[in-house]
Parts: sequence; C-alpha cells; structure tokens
Amino acid sequence: MRQLPASTTRRRVVGSLTAALLCAAGLATPATPATPAAARETTGPAAPSPVAVDPGVRPPDGLALTPPMGFNNWNSTHCRAEFDEAMVKGIADLFVEKGLKEAGYQYVNLDDCWALPKRDANGRLVPDPARFPDGIKAVADYVHSKGLKLGIYTSAGTKTCNSAGFPGALGHERSDARQFADWGVDYLKYDNCNNQGVDAKQRYIAMRDALKAAAGSTGRPIVYSICEWGENKPWEWAADVGHLWRTTGDISDDWGSMLSIMKQNLPLAQHAGPGRWNDPDMLEVGNGGMTDTEYRTHFSMWSIMAAPLLIGSDLRKATAATFEILGNEEVIAVDQDPLGKQGEVVSSEGGRWVVAKEMKDGSRAVALFNETGSPQSVATTAKAVGLPGADAYTLRDLWQHKSYDTAGRIAATVPAHGTVLLRVAADGQWSHHPPAAELGLKGGLLVEAGKTAKVTSEVTDLGRSTAQRVSVSLGAPAGWAVRATSPSTASSLRTGRTLATSWSVTAPADARPGPYEMSLKATYRSPKGARVEQALPLTSRVVVAPPAGSSSLSGLPWLSTTNGWGPVERDTSNGEQQPGDGKPITIGGKVYAKGLGVHAESAVEYYTGAACEKVTALVGVDDEKGTKGTVAFEIWADGEKAASTGALTNAMPARELTADVTGARVVRLVATDGGDGVDSDHGDWAEARLSC
Repeated sequence: MRQLPASTTRRRVVGSLTAALLCAAGLATPATPATPAAARETTGPAAPSPVAVDPGVRPPDGLALTPPMGFNNWNSTHCRAEFDEAMVKGIADLFVEKGLKEAGYQYVNLDDCWALPKRDANGRLVPDPARFPDGIKAVADYVHSKGLKLGIYTSAGTKTCNSAGFPGALGHERSDARQFADWGVDYLKYDNCNNQGVDAKQRYIAMRDALKAAAGSTGRPIVYSICEWGENKPWEWAADVGHLWRTTGDISDDWGSMLSIMKQNLPLAQHAGPGRWNDPDMLEVGNGGMTDTEYRTHFSMWSIMAAPLLIGSDLRKATAATFEILGNEEVIAVDQDPLGKQGEVVSSEGGRWVVAKEMKDGSRAVALFNETGSPQSVATTAKAVGLPGADAYTLRDLWQHKSYDTAGRIAATVPAHGTVLLRVAADGQWSHHPPAAELGLKGGLLVEAGKTAKVTSEVTDLGRSTAQRVSVSLGAPAGWAVRATSPSTASSLRTGRTLATSWSVTAPADARPGPYEMSLKATYRSPKGARVEQALPLTSRVVVAPPAGSSSLSGLPWLSTTNGWGPVERDTSNGEQQPGDGKPITIGGKVYAKGLGVHAESAVEYYTGAACEKVTALVGVDDEKGTKGTVAFEIWADGEKAASTGALTNAMPARELTADVTGARVVRLVATDGGDGVDSDHGDWAEARLSC
C-alpha cells in the first residue's frame, strides 16, 4: 500500500530489508520471541519467528473467478479524518444509486487507519471509535444490506505502513483472521511493511492458512489480496496462496506513474487466470491528476490486463465524466470475461501499442494505445490478434458504443495519451454494420503564430463494404484560418481507399503559445444508406521556433513530458515526487550545471521546426540513488529512433549521445528502464544541447 516506488527511500521498511539481507548472507536470523506460539496470539510480537506453513493448501475454491471490482479509500482520503463510517456507508449507497453495483462493483474496502494504534488487553484489534463508532461489524452489516461486500486492510508485519504505526498481523494471523470473519469481512488486503525480514512466502502463506481456518469455523471465505509490491515476484509462487497479488509499487495520480506501472504489469500475462490475478494497484480515475482521455486509457488498459478494478476516487465528489468512465459496462465486460485471459502485447513500436485479449466467445478485445504526446495511427490486423480468417469482421468501438465492419485491418488515429478499445469478432454479422473508417492527419498541428501550416487529412475505408458520399471537415478555434486546398468529398471509397485532403491552417499573429482544440470530422453512408459520423478530437499547438545556434535543452520550452516518478527537472536531478526537489546533476562523481533530470519511463518532446541538425548530451544514471538504477537513453526524430545507448548502470561514467535530427519537426528524448524493471532509475541528460 504505502510502499513508495523504488526511486524513493523506503524508510518504513528499511529494518525489514536489512534483516532479510543479513539472513541471506548468513550473518543473522530473525529473532525468536521467548513466548510460546499460543501466547503470541494475544501479545504484541517484537520480532516473530517464521510460521510453519503448509504449501499444499489452496485458497477457498470459487472466489475471485473474475478480477475483483469495488472501492478502496486510500487514493482519495489517505488517513484524513474524512475516512470514517459515514464515508463507507455513503460509498455503498452510491454503488446502488449510480448503477455501479449493477455494473459489477461489489467490494467496499477500508484501507489503513481504521484501527486504534494498540490492541486491547486480549490482543484483539480495536476499531477507532472516532471513525467507526458502531464498530466494523455494523459497517459490514450495512454494506451487506445493500447486496455488497466489505473489505479490510492490515500488514504482514508488526505494524502497518502508516507512520502512526497501527497493529500489523505478523504473529497474530489466526486471531486477526477470525476477528475479520466474525465481523463479516469479505476481502483482505495484506500489506508488506515492518515485516521483520520474515520470508515473504512464509508471511503470506501463514495468513492464507489463517483465513482458511477462519472460513472453516465461521462459514465466511475471504478474498485474499497480497500486497508485497512485486518485490518477491509473487506471480511465480502466489497462485496457491492468494487470489491476487500486487505486481508493482504504489500508483500515483499522474500519467507517468500509471504508464510505468502498466508497462511493468503487461509482460506478466501468462500468470493470470480465474482466481489468480496480477494487480497493478488501484484506479486513480477521477482524482484529478490526469485528463479524462488519460483516465479512459487507465481504465481501458486495466480492463484489457484483467486487473482488479478498485475505484480510488471519492465517489461523493465524482463528476459525470468519472461515472461515465467507471460505469462503461462494455469495457467492464472485457475485464470480467470469464475466460480470465490477461491481454498480451502484439506490438509497441514508437509508443504505438497494440494489446489483444482473447475472450470466451472467441472474439478479441484490442486496445490501440498511444503513449506519445501527439496523435498517432495505431494499426494491426485480425490475423495478428489471433482471429481466424474470414471475409470480414465485426468491429465494436467500446467507448463510442458503435459497430462497424472491417475487411481485417484494425486501425485508428489515437489522440495523445489516448486509447481506442475495440472488440473484434469473426461472427458472420459484419454485413449488418457500416464500414469502419480511419480518420487521420499528417503533418501535425504545430503552428507558429502568424504562419501557415500545411496538413493533410485522410479518411480511409477499412471495411469490406463501400463508404459512400464521403465528406471531411477540419474545425479550428475562432480567429484561425482553415482552408481546404484539395477536394474534401468523394462519391465513394472502396476497401483500403483513402480520401486525402490538403489544408492550410493559419494561427493569428497574436496567438499565444500553447494548446488549442480542433476537430477532424467525416461523414459517409453505408451501402444500405445508414449515415455515419466520426470525429477525431485534435489539439493544435502554437509553438515558438528554437533559436539559431546551440541552445541548452533545459532552457527551451518543451511540448510535453512524461516521467516515471515526479516531474522532469531542469538543471537538477529527478529527486523525488515534488517539483524542485532534485539535487545537482551528478554522474560518476562529476557534477554538471545544465541538463534534464528524469526517471524511467520518461519522454520529453521539443519542437524543432525542421530547422535543427543535432542533439548532443552526456547521459547516465544519477549518483543520488547510490548503486541502484539501470537506464537506457534514446533520441527520436519525428517518430523514428535516431540514436540510443543501450542499458547504462550507476557504475558507468557519463556516455556521450549524439543524434542527427536534420529536418525533424519534433525531437523526443526517451529514458527507459534498461530492460530490468523500474528500480531507482534516475537518469540524467547532462549538458543536453540542440544545434539549429
């Protein structure tokens, strides 16, 4: 839960990690308390010994056959006073009132801070009377009365992760599990702080066995969520222990965090299935740190990854857009498909991702995801996603809630940070639908004030049937001049044919640098006469050309940034999560005055206006994380990789990286995890310069 990403010092668990390292080296063993095991159930353990476990015991059958769906308060409230009985009951009420229960959400889960800091005289957990004056059982009864289920939280350590130090369950597994079952708890999130160096498998198996015993005596099985942050690769051993396991550190409500976690979870598809789910952490949808486009991507990608869908925003304050995203039953159906497959990556070149998921009915869910900061055409085929050969296919857009036919090509121009989520089937019903069409724009909408940009729109018929009476238009802000310089209509488009229209777009001379909303629209008719309207939302940007000569990139305005932890920093290292908290850029003991401090996965885009020739930098892993970190650096020019380093470690000195970017309009600096996962991957673009 509160485990900080690998880039951050884990102050609350450093003792546990130290103990584990000493044990591994044969220099120490976990301390064994003098009291017998029976007494440890009623007294607070200082440093419990490993618990005997039975590896052959499995979780109760029939639980979590699809990924759990529900709510957890932590991302929106943390430990603030607003987390209380009234909030929990209010969330249960909203599940019913807003249709979320009907859509499949059922768990209302309490996170840390629900208990008092000390157990009672009998060693039992005590609900905080200020937050839960009627106790946990009364809250569970209320939630159950709504046809929903209640979840609770504790840690596989002596204390939970909160700095206040609430009681953990290490050494109290049996009594705590029985207490949860007696209260009517249906779901347990079991965290990883203050674990005293006890082996992870032993800690988590001990609670599994305790939950099984409690279920046997009370008749209440509990879904078991293992939250050890992926440190011990639980996907390799936890299928017989819990129903879901965290694969990553904690998510934050920002694009970089969500993207990094998604990339860590995607390769683990083979380990997921009914009753055993990879958990890339809770949803941030609606918390305000991302755009609605980014939140739709978040929800789409979690669904195609068959991830648990646990709402992390306060639904009492949620917007209509948030409810629309969380309540999309067609997207939820992808997540909840009973076959239980996690989507797998088909391609990911240049930040253009195709992820496909096999569905029980034989169809494929297909996510076309664009991680870059500008619209991109993302494409695949029915064959590539595993569908059988057919004359044509039905293609269903799960956000538009519209169906089309396709001859086999699956493609869309996807907005920056957006995802088009489709369901494609060889169902023989394609002729009932109009042809699919891809709208796209070549040339990009980067315009200097007072100047004219030339762009080309494209409408391409992807269908087996013919698009008729095709028309396209490009809308711009008031005061902008937009003019078609070639035909914008076509009487018909057969399969694979394109209507390409040239446009001149002129921004006013007094337009301020920044983003402006535009839209590309197309209309056409199917062979049966049905009228189809499609729109591609676009963001144009008024930009400033870089100056002639050599300029430090840290002093130039960027188009967009993505960063795996905190913001991209100018002339300092990445630091931590807050802007301006970096240190002097230092690689191999040498300090550099200028540059960019980033954290994998990271991308920084610049407008170069086809007027520049070269990017140079000294790159490496910053010294601020000691011996940790592995980062690979890349320079891209107009979507093509121009230079790269391969993986660099903290032990290596700064390496010179130079790229020829002649003629490029956009240059992108990328830092990846080096292929070994994200762990303290603080990278530096020291002395990064652009020559124009």
